[in-house]
Amino acid sequence: MEKIFVFLHVLGAMLFLGNIITTAFWKLQADRSRDPEQRHRAALAVMRADYALTIPGLILLVVFGVLTAHAYGYSMAELNWLTASIGLFALSGILWGAVLLLCQLAMIRHSESGIPSGELPKAYDQASARWNLWGTVNTIIPIIVLFLMVVKP
Repeated sequence: MEKIFVFLHVLGAMLFLGNIITTAFWKLQADRSRDPEQRHRAALAVMRADYALTIPGLILLVVFGVLTAHAYGYSMAELNWLTASIGLFALSGILWGAVLLLCQLAMIRHSESGIPSGELPKAYDQASARWNLWGTVNTIIPIIVLFLMVVKP
């Protein structure tokens, strides 16, 4: 049973990391186009991808991560690679909810308002720049967690 837990945990990591990296790539490509409609579609797609892929990946990661840790007898009561990973992963979730989600909603709202005029408001660029900065930070954090999970220092 432990191997199934590990498989589902790794599948969650693939969905989670794969989606956050891929959506960032396509969002940045849309921004480079300067086309308001393309940027709006990308902003919507980021939100949809979070619900379709990132959140299910997150659920798999958490549920099967806990089950795997329990099955293999890893301690969650002391400071180690596992508890550091859990803390970093929690920080990533807090950043998504407190910063990135709000930026995504602002990008959708502002990009939608710019489509009729063919020009996006400055508020879109501000929300996009914040999303780019904090999205980069929030991509690095799970990569560090992945490193900790593989290396187990």
